[in-house]
Amino acid sequence: MQNSERGFTTEMKEVRTRFAPSPTGFMHVGNLRTALYEYLIARSLNGKFVLRIEDTDRERLVPGAENVIYDTLKQVGMTHDEGPDVGGPYGPYVQSQRKDIYLPYAQELVKNGKAYYCFCTKERLDSLSQADAFGGYDRHCRDLPQEEVDKLLQQGVPYVIRQKMPVTGATSFTDAVYGEITIENTELEDQILIKSDGYPTYNFANVIDDHLMHITHVVRGCEYLTSTPKYNLLYEAFGWEVPTYVHLPMIMGRNEDGSVSKLSKRHGATGFADLVSDGYLPQAIINYIALLGWCSKDNREVFTLQELEAHFSIDGISKSQSVFDYDKLTWLNGEYLRAMSPEAFTSLAMPGYRQVFPQTELDWALLSSILQPRVTKLNQIPDMIGFFKELPAYSAELFINKKSKTNLENSAVMLEAAIPVLEQLDTWTVECIHDALLALPEQLGVKNGTLLWPVRIAAAGMTVTPGGAIEILAILGKEEALRRLRAGLAKLKAENKE
Repeated sequence: MQNSERGFTTEMKEVRTRFAPSPTGFMHVGNLRTALYEYLIARSLNGKFVLRIEDTDRERLVPGAENVIYDTLKQVGMTHDEGPDVGGPYGPYVQSQRKDIYLPYAQELVKNGKAYYCFCTKERLDSLSQADAFGGYDRHCRDLPQEEVDKLLQQGVPYVIRQKMPVTGATSFTDAVYGEITIENTELEDQILIKSDGYPTYNFANVIDDHLMHITHVVRGCEYLTSTPKYNLLYEAFGWEVPTYVHLPMIMGRNEDGSVSKLSKRHGATGFADLVSDGYLPQAIINYIALLGWCSKDNREVFTLQELEAHFSIDGISKSQSVFDYDKLTWLNGEYLRAMSPEAFTSLAMPGYRQVFPQTELDWALLSSILQPRVTKLNQIPDMIGFFKELPAYSAELFINKKSKTNLENSAVMLEAAIPVLEQLDTWTVECIHDALLALPEQLGVKNGTLLWPVRIAAAGMTVTPGGAIEILAILGKEEALRRLRAGLAKLKAENKE
């Protein structure tokens, strides 16, 4: 049974999706979104998620890129049911290890008049106009006499095998997101199926492997909509069932002038590893990427991966372009950080702590308690806590605060009152410091803020800090805290003398 409106199969059979990346570099957020949607389609429909490495483009392979694929999927929690590392019934799952599979299929197409041998040299192809009606190739070898083909093959002349596309009419297909799509056949080039090195092209290997691995749903970017008829004509040539196509809207980036264009590095980090380096959590990244082109029925935005598995559906995917909003990702990341246990946050924050304090031991739990409500990206931590290691140079003007009703004169009075009280403390904890300091405002006839503002400025040298004066003093330790308060008082006295 076929649902013609949405274009996806509803008959009762196992759903099988595949993520088939090429190991040619970093994991772009667009590739990761494709993997995520394939994973979620499989999980939401109790199907199988397959990982297949497509390494037939030998010139573009990057050493170590295959490990990037495995590491990324592991970090975000997407486990595959079949793949090169876990095996499965339809392996091998690396295309270069399947090289001998493809040529017989291409030769079958040649035999049935659906493909042909092309002996054109690189020089001849380079000389063809790129504006040719057939997309750059003039189909020179399409109708060579069989005798000439046999002769060239016997002579060992290098060749490729090209698909014989129809030159009239149109090809239509139904996409689960975009509905009915029709492409004029005159726009379809006689694409190469087998390259001169014997390896299949990406497009041909995709079709063969998807069929042999019983893939039911193919997910990819909408930029491949116009090339889908090429795939379908191959399926039809073999007499195979065409899978359900799910094309995804393009991910855009916002330019400085407010316009949008395809997401690229000029907009910010576009790779998963770069986003992690920028301080984003893998689970926040995957949550945000899920929202780039998909919306839950209740417009909810914060999901764990397991919750996405339960809520995801193909009919929630939009046709509209999505804009990668770094501010939105930062907000979402902050939500994840705040929802963590204090222990989990401290563990994640520790590299940032150690960047500033490689040897020194502080009250990490206390430090985390003031940072966790405020941090939105982990890479903010070193800058946020740098003042604990070294008091920044600051102007006495910072002591002036209208809201706290402080000026240079009464700030000096506040510090002169606070320092001896703090000097008498035997136990240096938040509670003890709190009780000691907050007994003073009533005695001095001022509000709490009038006392605490100059204490915080002297302790931190900054107007904006994580935590208040009392927490800062506790983290600094008694000796360093008092040293800074005395230095602040000296700065005020010198300023007041002038």
